[in-house]
Amino acid sequence: MLTWEYPPRVIGGISRHVYWICKSMAKVGVEVHVVTLDFPNTPEYEVDGLLHIHRVKVEVGSPNFYLWVMLFNHFFEKKVGRLINKFGPFDVIHAHDWLTITSGVALKHLLSKPLIVTFHSTEMGRSGGLHSPESHMIHGLEWWGSFEAAQVITVSKYMKDELIRLYKLPSDKVQVISNGIDVKTFDVFVNKDIVKAKLGISPNEKVILAIGRLTWQKGFDDLIKAFPKVLAIHPNSRLVIIGDGYMKGELERLAWNMGLGNKVIFTGFISDQELIEILKSSDALVISSRYEPFGIVALEGMASGLPVVVTNVGGLAEIVEHEKDGIWVYANNPDSIAWGINRVLSDQALASQIIFNGKEKVKKYDWSVITQKILQVYEISKQVVKFE
Repeated sequence: MLTWEYPPRVIGGISRHVYWICKSMAKVGVEVHVVTLDFPNTPEYEVDGLLHIHRVKVEVGSPNFYLWVMLFNHFFEKKVGRLINKFGPFDVIHAHDWLTITSGVALKHLLSKPLIVTFHSTEMGRSGGLHSPESHMIHGLEWWGSFEAAQVITVSKYMKDELIRLYKLPSDKVQVISNGIDVKTFDVFVNKDIVKAKLGISPNEKVILAIGRLTWQKGFDDLIKAFPKVLAIHPNSRLVIIGDGYMKGELERLAWNMGLGNKVIFTGFISDQELIEILKSSDALVISSRYEPFGIVALEGMASGLPVVVTNVGGLAEIVEHEKDGIWVYANNPDSIAWGINRVLSDQALASQIIFNGKEKVKKYDWSVITQKILQVYEISKQVVKFE
C-alpha cells in the first residue's frame, strides 16, 4: 500500500481511508505493508498483527514540492526492495492518487504484479482546470497511472464518469467503491458546554460547523459570504471552520472585512479527538464545496447526529438525499447556502428527521463492507493482467 499520508500524518481524506482499509484487511487475514512518509516522533516501523507500517525518510533535500514528490517515490521504491528481501514477494501493489504513481508503476514492472490505483480526486477537478506546468504534469501522471493499472478504484459514480472522460478508460476497468466510516468512533458522550467554552463560545450559541482543507475547491469563501444572512435570522450563531490550507489568510481577511471577525472561528489543524468533540457539540454541518469527489465529512456529520447541508456536486449528491437525510444547496451561491443553513436551524422537525435518517444511512458505509469490495478488485486484477 503506497500512500504519502498515513496517521499521524493527516493532510486530507487519504490518510484515514488507507488507515481503515488496512486495519480491516489485517483483521480478515490479509498481510498488509503500508509504505508511507516519516513523521516527527513516530516510529519508522510499527506492526500490529498482519498490519505493517513502514515510514520512509527522504534523504535528499529538494527545492520545491514537486521535486520532493519525485524524490520520496524513489525512496519508496528502495524501501519496497528491502521489504521483499525480508518478507518475500508481494501479490498486489496499491497506490493512492498521483503522489505515488511513479513508485507504483516502477514496482509493478519490478515485481511483475498487478497495480491498483485509487483516485480520490483529479487535478482537473481540484484546480478547476490545468492552469500551470505543474498541473499539466500531475494530469499526465494521473493518466499514466490509470493506463498502467490493472484496475482503477474511485469513490463515486461522479468520479468514475470523470476518469473515463479525462483518461479514456474502459468502463469495466473503473470500480466505484465509496469511502467508509467507523460509526462507533462517533458514539461517545461529549460535554457540549465544555467543548464550546474551549472555543470561546457560550452554551446558548448555535454552532455552524465546516471541515476541510482551506482551498478553492471547498468553497469556504461562499460559506463566509452566506453567514450574514444566517445571522440575520439566527443572530446567536457562530461559524467554526476546522482545517488548514493556502487560503487561510485570505479567508480570515474576508471574515474581518465583512465584520464577522468575532463570529467566525478558525481552529486550524486539530486532533481527531478534538474533531469528534466539536462535531458532537455543533448544531449543523455545512459542506460548501465546488468540487467534491466523495465527501466523507458528510458521513461524519451524519454519524455525529447533525443535520447536514451540502452543495449538490459530485459525490455529495450521491451520498445525501435532499430533504431526507440532508439538504442540498447550490455551489458558488452564498444565498442558497444561507437558505439551507437557516432551514435546518428554523425547522426542528425537519432537522430531527434528517438526523434520524442520516444515522441509519451511515450504517451502510462500514469499513468492513468497503474492504471486502477492494479485496474483490484485487482478485479481478490478478486475472486481468498477465506478465511474461
